[in-house]
Amino acid sequence: MNIRRILMYSLMALTGLCFTSPGDSLAKPVSPDFVELAKRLKPTVVNIRTVKNVKTSGRQVHPFMGNDPFGDLFNRFFGQQMPQQPRKQQGMGSGFITSADGFILTNNHVVQGADEIIVKMADGREIKAELKGSDDKLDVALLKINDKAPLPFAELGDSDSLEVGEWVMAIGNPFGLSHTVTAGIVSAKGRVIGSGPYDDYIQTDASINPGNSGGPLFSSSGKVIGINTAIIANGQGIGFAIPVNMAKSVAEQLKTSGKVIRGYIGVNFDKLSPKLAKSLGLASDKGVIVTNVQKDSPADKAGLKVEDVIVQFDGKPVNTDTDLPKVVAAAPIGKEVKMVVFRKAKRLELKIVVGQQSGAATPALAEPAASIGINVQEVTPELARQLGLKAPRGVMVSEVKPGSSADEAGMVRGDLILELNGQQVDSLQSFAAQAAKVAKGEVVRLLLRRPDGSFGYVAVTAE
Repeated sequence: MNIRRILMYSLMALTGLCFTSPGDSLAKPVSPDFVELAKRLKPTVVNIRTVKNVKTSGRQVHPFMGNDPFGDLFNRFFGQQMPQQPRKQQGMGSGFITSADGFILTNNHVVQGADEIIVKMADGREIKAELKGSDDKLDVALLKINDKAPLPFAELGDSDSLEVGEWVMAIGNPFGLSHTVTAGIVSAKGRVIGSGPYDDYIQTDASINPGNSGGPLFSSSGKVIGINTAIIANGQGIGFAIPVNMAKSVAEQLKTSGKVIRGYIGVNFDKLSPKLAKSLGLASDKGVIVTNVQKDSPADKAGLKVEDVIVQFDGKPVNTDTDLPKVVAAAPIGKEVKMVVFRKAKRLELKIVVGQQSGAATPALAEPAASIGINVQEVTPELARQLGLKAPRGVMVSEVKPGSSADEAGMVRGDLILELNGQQVDSLQSFAAQAAKVAKGEVVRLLLRRPDGSFGYVAVTAE
């Protein structure tokens, strides 16, 4: 080893830096200065406390029972019914300031249904916040607080440039423990965990717990690259964050109009399996197969047909069934974009004008029954043949939201809904019309044809 190299490695040892010499293949990554990052970024992170007024009913305690061990039982049957009493239900979460004038990003599920939102600053001050808008599909909400002086804020980074293995740091309010700092690496990107049509999570092993929801995931340079959102029950070292690039456009729309408008093309589609790809004469199973084209929709006007395989939309690849909803939703309304499809194994380029998604529709499968935690799709003639049905009937469950009433009732993707509250379901339109009549808290009875061919009823509660 020559003198120059000896001096170089001595300097590395003294400074903690890492250099690449002509004889080295790659420099070793250096851990960021988490102490400095924490000091600089803590003031941009807030704790969020919510208050929701709920009504409860109870019975008046019988005055003669005192502490008798049978008192609870006695009062259950003989106590006087009392009117509903208001009760305050509290929740907690995290968020981060995105501008000096007090805009704050967090998760929708942190503030959903709250009657009061209180933001606690890093200096201990508590300020009431206004909900400017929220998006339940991406699980993002925008708050606004007012303060006399300009506020410290976090800079938004570029989550698309994030690499697996990079260092990240989370700051939040886990279990109510204010401004807790944890660190780890990016474990994976593009994770789909079944939480909605736009799943594309960053997975990290930085410790994420209840209360971290809505808090920032920082890169090693101190920029926000994700919003901590979900964990796996009983999982250790597994947390999920919404990529900040997905949240940027949503936050901007919430800031200007209080609502989110997404692109829409009007197709139903399914995942392209290797066997299905082979039967279509395709060399790859990348893409999605069109199962239905809604009449007079942008897709219909563009000439898209059932059995077309979409592999690209607006210059972005469509490799699987989770890709198309995201790229369509992000496309500007009214923009003419190019869509690459395979029809009868021949490559075609179609031009399609992106439409505006309605409040209930998704770009993937139309008319979701969000009130009971499912999305459904039309049973097309092709799908009926695959299911062994003599004729198209009912609607098929395409997605079951984890933790929903439908999930608890045991509903799964592939269930065929034949009846809703005793009324026959013949199409997507009839199902949507019947589902629209269901009130919150109502028990809905569904007749199902299960994926194994058996039939049965389930009861679910509208949420």
